[in-house]
Amino acid sequence: MKFRRLLLMCLLICAVANAKKFPLAAAASVPAARGDVDIDHDKNGNTRFKIKVQHLATPDALTPPKAAYIVWLRERDGTASPQGQLRVDKKLNGSFEGVTPAKNFDVFITAEPDAAPKTPTGEEILKATVQP
Repeated sequence: MKFRRLLLMCLLICAVANAKKFPLAAAASVPAARGDVDIDHDKNGNTRFKIKVQHLATPDALTPPKAAYIVWLRERDGTASPQGQLRVDKKLNGSFEGVTPAKNFDVFITAEPDAAPKTPTGEEILKATVQP
């Protein structure tokens, strides 16, 4: 039993040691918004990321109203690719999880008039640079 507890403690410490947190910088248009990106790696070496935001108005409450917040990834000198929608609840909190093979990339969030855009058209309202 003691061995299992010790093994569990070691696994937890290793998992926490591998995780990194990157703050999301807010644009001047959303000065109260806060957030961060937590990353770690899966057994295949992919980067798992989890975004958490606070104090972010729902997209339909923006002026002009928008359809959705979209999470984008952009590798160094690459083009941005949409990852999906970041949903915001009534308490103005939101979260999003994803996986990418990239190690160094920018993650950013835009407010878009379309819920499934191919390229970002809105302002980068929250942004972080992820690097090992």
